Formats: sequence, C-alpha cells, structure tokens
Amino acid sequence: MEWEIVIGLEVHVQLSTQSKLFSGASTRFGAAPNTQACAIDLAMPGTLPVPNEEAFRYAVMFGLAMNAEIGKRSVFERKNYFYPDLPKGYQTTQLAEPIVGAGEIEIHLEDGSSKSVRLHHAHLEEDAGKSLHDAVFSEGHGMSGIDLNRAGTPLIEIVSEPDMRSAAEAVAYLRKIHSIVTYLGISDGDMSQGSMRCDANVSVRLKGEEKLGTRTELKNINSFRFVERAIKVEAQRQIDLIEDGGRVVQETRLYDADKNETRSMRSKEVANDYRYFPCPDLLPVELTDEYVDTIRQQLPELPDAKSTRFASEYGLSAYDADQLTQERAVAEFFEAATQHCGQPKLVANWMMGELAALLNREEIAIAQSPISAEQLAGLIERIVDNTISSKIAKQVFEAMANGEGDADAVIEKRGLKQVSDTGAIEKMVDDVIANSAAQVENYRSADEAKRPKMMGYFVGQIMKASKGQANPQVINKILKEKLDALL
Repeated sequence: MEWEIVIGLEVHVQLSTQSKLFSGASTRFGAAPNTQACAIDLAMPGTLPVPNEEAFRYAVMFGLAMNAEIGKRSVFERKNYFYPDLPKGYQTTQLAEPIVGAGEIEIHLEDGSSKSVRLHHAHLEEDAGKSLHDAVFSEGHGMSGIDLNRAGTPLIEIVSEPDMRSAAEAVAYLRKIHSIVTYLGISDGDMSQGSMRCDANVSVRLKGEEKLGTRTELKNINSFRFVERAIKVEAQRQIDLIEDGGRVVQETRLYDADKNETRSMRSKEVANDYRYFPCPDLLPVELTDEYVDTIRQQLPELPDAKSTRFASEYGLSAYDADQLTQERAVAEFFEAATQHCGQPKLVANWMMGELAALLNREEIAIAQSPISAEQLAGLIERIVDNTISSKIAKQVFEAMANGEGDADAVIEKRGLKQVSDTGAIEKMVDDVIANSAAQVENYRSADEAKRPKMMGYFVGQIMKASKGQANPQVINKILKEKLDALL
C-alpha cells in the first residue's frame, strides 16, 4: 500500500507590539514572572479591554503580504475553556469574522520545485500565560508554577488549508511564514522564546484517495527541526496503526523530542466544545479602504520580490537569490557587503559557504556574526586584487572569526601576502623542475591532452615551497612556458 500524508498548519505568531492586545501592560520578554500582568489581562471585575490599534495594523500588513482578503469588519469572540495559565477562563479571539481571509503563499523546496499553499484565514487573539513545570521555589521543592506575563500578548494565528504532502513541504511553509513576518517587522519570529509556535494537523490516506483521513493535532512545536521530525514520526505511527488493523482517533498529541515520539494529551475538541460567543465588552472593528491602502503603500520589499531583484540586479542564480533572501538580516548583510566590494557573486559564495558554516558551527544567527559585512567585503577585495589566494583567504577568514582583526590586519600580522614577484616565482619553478627529472620526462613524453593535468604535480611542489603564498596564475604561466621549452 502506498500512503499519502496530508498536513495543515496552525502557526501562532506573537506580534511585536510594545503593549498587549487589550491593555497597556508591557510585552517585554524576560521580565520576572508575573510582573507584567495587569488587572485587564486577568479580567478583574470592573475592567474593560481596549483594542491595540498597532496589532490590527500588523495583522493587515500580514494579510496584504499574503495576497489575502482583508476583513473590513472583524469581531472578537470568547473561546471558553479552563486551564491554569488562562486566568480569565476564556480566550478573546476571532472565529466567524477574522481580520484576514483566504490567501495564498508560494513555497520553494530543496529540489528546486515550487508549490502554492492556500491560507484559510488568519485571526487576532490574545496569548495565554505559561506553565512552568518542575520550577524550584524558595522552599527548594520542585513544583509547577504559572507565569502570566505572556497573558494578553497579541497573536495572529495563521491557519493553512491541508495542502502540504510531506514534512519537507511543511517546514518550507513554516520558514516562508517566518520570513514574511520578520521582513514585515511585525514579529521577531524567535521560536526559542515562543514568538512563533506551530500546531500541525496530520492525517494519512491511501494514494489516490480523495477523502481525508482522521487527523491528529501535534501541539506547540517550537523549532523547524522538531516540526519535521514530529510530522514524520506521527505519520508513520498512523500508517503502522492502520496497517495493524487499528484506527486513528482524533486527538491532540504532544511531541517528545528526546524520545522522538508523539503521546496523547487529550481528545480533540471541536468548536462547539468551546462555546464561542461574541465578546460583550468589545464592539466589532471596522476598517476603511483608506486605512488598508495606506498600509499597503508602506509595505517593505518582501522575500519573493527581493529574490527576483537579486537575480536580475546582481546576476545571481535563482537558487542563490532565494537562499540569500529567506532571512531579512541575511539579505541586508549581502547587500551591505556587495556595496563595499562590488563583487556580488563572490559575496554570495562566501556567505553560503564559509560564513554559513561558521554560523552553523557556533549556532548563532547572522546578527551575532563575529565577521561583519564590511569585514567580509574587505577580505574579498584582497582576493580580487591578488593580495592573497582563495586558499589563503580561508585562513584569514578563520583568523578574523577568532577576533584577530580585519583582513588587512591578519594578512600583515601573519605575513600571508601573496607572492606575485615573477623573479621569485621563476626561481622556485626552476628549482622544482631541476629536482623533478622523472616527472619532467613523463611530461615530455605524454600526449598534449594529458599535459595540463600533469602540471598539477609541479604546481603543488611550488605552492609547498612558497608556503601557499605564490600567486597560482603567475606559477601556471611561468611553469608552462618553461616545461614547453623542454619539449
């Protein structure tokens, strides 16, 4: 039997407003527990919520970036459920009339193919608090606690249609959402801090079947890697269950990254279980065409448009342009470096090669890179003007990463300047030829087509003699002239 995986994602993105969705309390991350939850966030008697206009503006920006319908009239409702980190006993959210309607997003896969994923809608809602398990309090005992700082922080929940068919597609979709919200500046998208979280709805069906299988919801996954792993393991669990004669139950499941397995949390609720009803404390919010058009005119250049521009303006391949524009900070680093050295293709190669390897090794973002865009450009300038070879440049790069200064300082300190003096190189060539009688004879007797490859031995010996500092172009020119003179 051949199975097909069907995936829909619900992505929760915390909006980077200074205050909460319905109160003036701060949204600053990292404050001491329960120091940023005011009476309105806790729905204390006598308090009334006041909508945060900035949250609406951010939601509209996202909708426009997704080519989605904008809900000119949106209504807040109460979603009723009881959980320790939900102080009100309900969540203020949107259901029937969300701020963002249907839209579409194009994702790019590693094999070079593209796919459109439909957006069902995106709605505004307030976040809940956070449960802290096994926290150690003053008594010294491990207990569970509740931090309500996050309660009331504005979110947009982005709900896709079940259009994805693999874990790779789901990760590509999630990365594209991350790219868009960070380009717009409406969220920092930091999954480690909970600024972006994902619920994955996963089901399986036989290939060619049109009816959807019973889905499970994987709750609150907070990294791209875990999303991919969770979907794969849950899909395989469902396939194994069905093939063994069992049936999938609609439920909410938790992904355990340590054990790489999913575990049942609770049966999956449906809308009726939450007893939605319009919030009596909040009037419907109506947006004018003028308001939406003003926001549209203020949108920044988005990833797809920037990728197209990078390909045409800088002569990059479609793949390179796409890779360099997925993150706004990476795209800005590329343009800053290119502006300094005027070598876009070399900048792209070094960023996607040595710099990417460095950042991965250190597990840091490009904003924390020990080598700035200007410093990378300076290194590339020294390659272009033949001060150093590409091979020596890698040594210089590592030294720069270790804090030894910019390229010029490292080259000077370590004496790495490339030898281009024809007299010095000619002497080295003569010495190597004189000490390589057998290789010279082989070169003389070889077919003309084989000789260029055979020169590699001589070049290697000369580079060794020069400690890698001789200019390869000068070596090749002088070496060929002298070897051909012996024919």
